[in-house]
Amino acid sequence: DGDTVLIAPGRYRDCAVWTAARLRIAASGPGAVELSGPVCQGKALFVIAGAGVTVDGITFRGASNAEGNGAGIRAEGAALTIRRSRFIGNQNGILTAGAIPGGVLAIEDSAFLGNGALVRECAHGVYAGRLAQVSIRRTVFEGTRTCHHVKSRALRTEILDSRIIDGPEGDSSYLVDIPNGGGLILAGTELSKGPRTGNTGAAVVIGAEGATNPAAPIEITGNRMANLLGQGTAFVRNRTTTPALLRGNRLSGPVTPLEGPGRVEP
Repeated sequence: DGDTVLIAPGRYRDCAVWTAARLRIAASGPGAVELSGPVCQGKALFVIAGAGVTVDGITFRGASNAEGNGAGIRAEGAALTIRRSRFIGNQNGILTAGAIPGGVLAIEDSAFLGNGALVRECAHGVYAGRLAQVSIRRTVFEGTRTCHHVKSRALRTEILDSRIIDGPEGDSSYLVDIPNGGGLILAGTELSKGPRTGNTGAAVVIGAEGATNPAAPIEITGNRMANLLGQGTAFVRNRTTTPALLRGNRLSGPVTPLEGPGRVEP
């Protein structure tokens, strides 16, 4: 517990299961540290069961399994922080355990490129189960395949100062999916629905699978949303009974700002 693990630059066909708490797992210096599997325990390149772990400066590429939910990181501990890391061409970039009471996932200054799959089940850029909070800051999601860039069942989800874009080849469904409601703070972020999206109806959807999380503020402010479909879409579809606040968002293309409860302010 509490150790720092430094990994020398290089490309490794390897994986690891981390059970100790309060670890810092980081690239040791200049040059990329890239892992490409096969996955451990049939789950992920890193299976992280310890609490309070930080991963810094590591690239996770091409994680897959037969079920279709192989992940760069499988998060099973009470708190995980990801910094300056890249997730490229995995089925899931990050997949958490289904429920972690009090659990927190924080992602900062990272990139999720070309993740996503649909085999036996849907896999996403980030798929968080029922945690206390998911916080995503200054992070890029691009070219997600088939499923969602960010899917979070957490009681509160924050996405700040980030980019979530399909790009010309991305065929994602939703840009942000908050299927069980709860709190959502989406601010200062660039979003774009691409021409190959598999779901033309909406970009950000809240409560699509039933609002089973406790009600909490839904605030969507200061974002830029571009619709490149050539047909109309909704920026936010709110299927909960909690009013959403949209303020100061800039929308381009044929976009309906809000479907469902809430208000839209300049």
